Amino acid sequence: MPRRQNEPLSDLSLDQLQQMMSVTGVTRLLLKYLAPNDNSKNQPYVSKGELQAFNILPAGEFYIDVSDRGRSIIKASFPLDWLQADGRTLPAPNAKLIFYPQYPEVRLSGFLEGAKGAPNHLLNTREAGRLLFLGVTGDRRVVGWAAGPETLLARQISALTDLETEGVFRVIPLLGTEVGDDERIFAELRRIHELDWVESKRMKSGVIVPYMSLNGIGYTLEAELGISNNGKAEPDIFGWEVKAAQSPNFDNIPRSKKMTLLTPEPDGGEYTGMSVGDFVRRFGYADKRGRADRMNFGGSYRVGKKARATGLTTILDGFDTRELKITNPGGSLFVVHDDGTVVMSWSFPKLLTHWNKKHAKAVYVPGERRLLPSTFYRFGPKVFLGEGTGFELLLNSLAQGLAYYDPGIKLENMSSNPSTKPRSQFRIPWRHIADLYHKVRWHSLY
Repeated sequence: MPRRQNEPLSDLSLDQLQQMMSVTGVTRLLLKYLAPNDNSKNQPYVSKGELQAFNILPAGEFYIDVSDRGRSIIKASFPLDWLQADGRTLPAPNAKLIFYPQYPEVRLSGFLEGAKGAPNHLLNTREAGRLLFLGVTGDRRVVGWAAGPETLLARQISALTDLETEGVFRVIPLLGTEVGDDERIFAELRRIHELDWVESKRMKSGVIVPYMSLNGIGYTLEAELGISNNGKAEPDIFGWEVKAAQSPNFDNIPRSKKMTLLTPEPDGGEYTGMSVGDFVRRFGYADKRGRADRMNFGGSYRVGKKARATGLTTILDGFDTRELKITNPGGSLFVVHDDGTVVMSWSFPKLLTHWNKKHAKAVYVPGERRLLPSTFYRFGPKVFLGEGTGFELLLNSLAQGLAYYDPGIKLENMSSNPSTKPRSQFRIPWRHIADLYHKVRWHSLY
C-alpha cells in the first residue's frame, strides 16, 4: 500500500520532489521555513508588515468576513492541494488566505481542515526547522508539501546557497534548471532582442497568428515568450509579469506614457443597477469630436478631484496614507455626484481580487515600432525591473493621484440601434511606475 504524506517520509530527495512537482504542473517552487508557532492553530504568516503575498500566491475572490473578536478581515479561498508520496494530489478544501489589517499580516488558514492526505504530523506541532513547500502551477493552483528538520530533503535544502528570495519565501529551481528565475527571463528577453525586427503577431490558443492593429507590441512580445492571448489578467513567466512599453528609442520610456494597471468593473454604485446605455445617458456627455448619435463616459478620475469631463469627484475611503495601512477592510474607491449619489465604486476586495493577478516582480521591456511594409517591433537590450509590490502601494498611488481611473465607456447609434462598449481601467503614467514597487532598476541584458 503506498505511503501518504501524513505518514513519515524521510528519504524523499530534492530531485524527487522537484520531479513530482513538475508532473503536477508546477512552474515555480517556493519554500518557507516554519517557526515553532507556524502551525495549524496559529496560522503561518505568508506576509508580515506588507501585502506582498497577495502578488506571490494565487487566490480566489476576496471578501469581507468578521473575526471571532468582531473585527472585519479580508479572506480569499486558497487553491491548495497536498502532494502525496505516490505523486497524486488531494485537495485542501477549506484553505484560505486571511488579511488582518491591524498588524498587518497575511496568514494561511484551514490548510488541514477536511484535507485528506495533509501533513498533520508536521503542521500540528511546534517543532522548529520544518519546511513548507508551495508549488505554483501555470493555471494558478498551489501544490503543497511539508518536510521535517531531520529529513534528507531538509539536509539537501540546507546545502543550497544563493537562493532567490521573494517576500518570506525562497525560490527553489525546478529540476533541469541550472539558473534561477531571474536569469531565465533575462535569457529569453536577450534572445528576443537579438531577433531584431519581429512582425506583429499574437499567440491564440497556442497558435501564432498575424496581428494587424497598431497596438500589437504586447501581443508580439508575449507570443515570442510562448504566452497565449487568452484573456488572463497578466502574462506570467518564471514568476515575472511581463509588459512591453512602446518607445521612440531603447534609451528610455516616455515619462508621460500611460501604463494600464488593472481593468475591474465597478461592484457598487448606480453603474451596477442599470444598463450601460442608461448609465451613459444619465452620467455621460455628447461626443466631443462631434460624432453624431453618440455619448461617452470618459475622463481622468483622480482621488480628491473633480473630473473635467463629468464633474464627478473621486474619493478613497479606508486607507491611511501616512502609515500606508488599510484602516477599514470594507473601504472603497468612490466616484460620486455633487448631490452625494455614488455613481460607481470599487470595494477593496474587488480591487484586491484583480491586483492578486499582478505579480510581485515585473519587467518592462522598451520596444520600437516600424510600420512598413507591415507592422514590426523590436525590443531593447535593457529592461526596467520592479520588485516587491503590494496592495497598499496601489492604494497609496491612487490616494496620491498618481494612478487614476480612466474609463472609455461609449454609447453609439443612440436613436436607431444602440450599442455600448464598457471599458473600465486604471492607469498610471510611466514616471510614477516606480511608486508601485519597493525596488526598481534598469537592467542590461548583457
